[in-house]
Amino acid sequence: MRLLAVVRLAALLLLAAPPPAPAAAAFGWPLNPRPPLGRGFDPPAHDWLPGHRGVDLVGEPGRPVLVAGDGTVVFAGTVAGKPVVSVDHAGGLRTTYEPVRAAVAVGRRVTRGTVLGTLVAGHPGCDGCLHWGLRRDRTYLDPLGLLRATPVRLKPLR
Repeated sequence: MRLLAVVRLAALLLLAAPPPAPAAAAFGWPLNPRPPLGRGFDPPAHDWLPGHRGVDLVGEPGRPVLVAGDGTVVFAGTVAGKPVVSVDHAGGLRTTYEPVRAAVAVGRRVTRGTVLGTLVAGHPGCDGCLHWGLRRDRTYLDPLGLLRATPVRLKPLR
């Protein structure tokens, strides 16, 4: 009887578990063809300190900006004078794209490769760059991690 209760509890826990984060293969580059990296990810030690909370991808104004993975547009507007588009994805992830003149409305479901808008001039330090950000909840992550699978490394038993 006790074993049956443990099995039922385990089944309930498995059914109630949150969905896993999307697989790396579910994401692609937001610029096509694959752009050179202008500036890498440099997270701050604390949220309020300076850092680079994303990556800069070299492009040119007028270039289409694509959503990296399936999701829902949650913001398409201006922040501190810059046009920004943000998309929520499964697993609590949010990607941001700036400076981008939006071609999508808030609430729209998008699939990987959908055009979000066009890249505009004005990114500090790289006039034609797309700043691409990623976070889960309040933690900033390197968006390039969405593009590559983590290699499996086996350690010897001895």
